[in-house]
Amino acid sequence: MHYPRPVHLQPAYARLGHGPGSFPEAERASREVLSLPFYAELRDDEVRQVVAALRSFHLREAGASRR
Repeated sequence: MHYPRPVHLQPAYARLGHGPGSFPEAERASREVLSLPFYAELRDDEVRQVVAALRSFHLREAGASRR
Protein backbone atom coordinates (compact mmCIF):
# COMPACT_ATOMS: atom_id res chain seq x y z
CA MET A 1 0.00 0.00 0.00
CA HIS A 2 1.26 3.47 -0.81
CA TYR A 3 0.35 6.64 1.01
CA PRO A 4 0.99 9.94 -0.83
CA ARG A 5 1.98 11.39 2.55
CA PRO A 6 3.91 9.12 4.93
CA VAL A 7 1.76 7.85 7.78
CA HIS A 8 3.86 9.61 10.43
CA LEU A 9 3.16 12.97 8.74
CA GLN A 10 -0.61 12.51 8.48
CA PRO A 11 -2.74 14.64 10.80
CA ALA A 12 -4.27 11.58 12.48
CA TYR A 13 -0.83 10.63 13.82
CA ALA A 14 0.45 14.10 14.75
CA ARG A 15 0.00 13.33 18.44
CA LEU A 16 2.86 10.82 18.18
CA GLY A 17 5.28 13.69 17.60
CA HIS A 18 7.10 12.33 14.56
CA GLY A 19 7.98 15.20 12.25
CA PRO A 20 9.73 15.47 8.89
CA GLY A 21 12.97 13.52 8.91
CA SER A 22 11.80 10.97 11.49
CA PHE A 23 11.43 8.22 8.89
CA PRO A 24 13.55 9.26 5.90
CA GLU A 25 12.99 6.09 3.87
CA ALA A 26 9.21 6.42 4.14
CA GLU A 27 9.49 10.07 3.11
CA ARG A 28 11.75 9.20 0.15
CA ALA A 29 9.36 6.46 -0.99
CA SER A 30 6.39 8.83 -0.81
CA ARG A 31 8.22 11.18 -3.21
CA GLU A 32 9.39 8.49 -5.64
CA VAL A 33 6.80 5.70 -5.73
CA LEU A 34 4.12 5.77 -8.40
CA SER A 35 0.78 4.42 -7.22
CA LEU A 36 -1.56 3.04 -9.84
CA PRO A 37 -5.22 2.30 -9.25
CA PHE A 38 -5.54 -1.40 -8.64
CA TYR A 39 -8.81 -2.99 -7.60
CA ALA A 40 -11.32 -5.49 -8.94
CA GLU A 41 -14.01 -2.89 -9.64
CA LEU A 42 -11.76 -0.85 -11.97
CA ARG A 43 -13.71 -0.50 -15.20
CA ASP A 44 -12.19 -0.95 -18.66
CA ASP A 45 -12.63 2.75 -19.47
CA GLU A 46 -10.76 3.65 -16.27
CA VAL A 47 -7.93 1.29 -17.19
CA ARG A 48 -7.72 2.94 -20.62
CA GLN A 49 -7.60 6.38 -18.98
CA VAL A 50 -4.68 5.32 -16.73
CA VAL A 51 -2.82 3.78 -19.68
CA ALA A 52 -3.34 6.94 -21.76
CA ALA A 53 -1.99 9.11 -18.95
CA LEU A 54 1.09 6.89 -18.57
CA ARG A 55 1.74 6.88 -22.31
CA SER A 56 1.37 10.66 -22.50
CA PHE A 57 3.79 11.16 -19.62
CA HIS A 58 6.30 8.70 -21.04
CA LEU A 59 6.21 10.31 -24.50
CA ARG A 60 6.70 13.79 -22.98
CA GLU A 61 9.62 12.60 -20.87
CA ALA A 62 11.22 10.75 -23.81
CA GLY A 63 10.92 13.88 -25.95
CA ALA A 64 12.39 16.07 -23.21
CA SER A 65 15.38 13.78 -22.74
CA ARG A 66 16.30 14.06 -26.44
CA ARG A 67 16.69 17.82 -26.24
